[in-house]
Amino acid sequence: MPTSFLSIEAKEEIWPLKQPFRISRGSRTEARVVVVAVSNGKHVGRGEGIPLARYNQSTASVLAQIESITGEKNLDFHELQDLLAPGAARNALDCALWDFEAKAFGKRVWELANIPIVPEVETSFTISLDTPEKMSAAASAAAFAQGFGAPRILKLKLGGDDLDLSRVQAVRETAPAARLLIDANESWSPSHYREIVPALKELRVELIEQPFPADSDEVLETLDHPIPVCADESCHTTADLPRLTNRYEVINVKLDKSGGFTEALRLCTRAEESGFKLLIGCMVCTSLAIAPARLLASISEWVDLDGPLLLTHDRDHGLNYHSGEIGIPSPELWG
Repeated sequence: MPTSFLSIEAKEEIWPLKQPFRISRGSRTEARVVVVAVSNGKHVGRGEGIPLARYNQSTASVLAQIESITGEKNLDFHELQDLLAPGAARNALDCALWDFEAKAFGKRVWELANIPIVPEVETSFTISLDTPEKMSAAASAAAFAQGFGAPRILKLKLGGDDLDLSRVQAVRETAPAARLLIDANESWSPSHYREIVPALKELRVELIEQPFPADSDEVLETLDHPIPVCADESCHTTADLPRLTNRYEVINVKLDKSGGFTEALRLCTRAEESGFKLLIGCMVCTSLAIAPARLLASISEWVDLDGPLLLTHDRDHGLNYHSGEIGIPSPELWG
């Protein structure tokens, strides 16, 4: 329901990482996030968005977008969809509005959204792009990650070069029983795909995420798919689904791409209706950003919500990670 707010406040926060995080497009040593708080003087709702350079976003641009609608009256998450484009700004504000309504009505967000919730979901743990030896060592060390225990699902970042297969082989030797997912972050060529995929199948890789650039993924319509292929950068909102039907089997739903919980929930529903399986993903972020995605993870095939485990520390009332399982967000955190 529309609500008139006394304030909409946004600020940048910087969270250092335990180790540099590297993918095919570059590396980082900290997570820069934007936190939004909405308040009517009695209740406060919060949300977190992560500006993405891949989509020409910066902290400054995200804060400017939020500032542009601070004068709106009777704002709710339905109206917000028309006021801001999908991205980190809309995500942070949309999630803050859902959190606010949950607190104002004394209910949990999954009750307001009428979606199922399960007590725990199992997440993958990401191994950053590096040499085969270092990725193998990271996979071994992952067993001792804070709150994790021996990870049963590993997600390997690959780079599109001639070391990719060696990277997966090295991790498989270190973790013979782990489920393996791989994420190329748009770095592969069709010839690389043809060469490497049969061997990845032999190594029991169960998912390939975004092998080709989003603007040239039509080649997937002509290639064999012995391993399901997942759209990440190629899928932001429900509007993207029609062109993906013959290219992908799985959709990676991320709130910073969809522009919040509202569109992410719609995307999950439409994707499943269209025959896609779901992976619920995240950026490098705190538990505040993970909490809304954690609700959607109750209905997904794969879960990749390990962002807070990559930080040196998480925020207060953070999500409980134990042996790869994520609990339900506390009301003090979100929703």
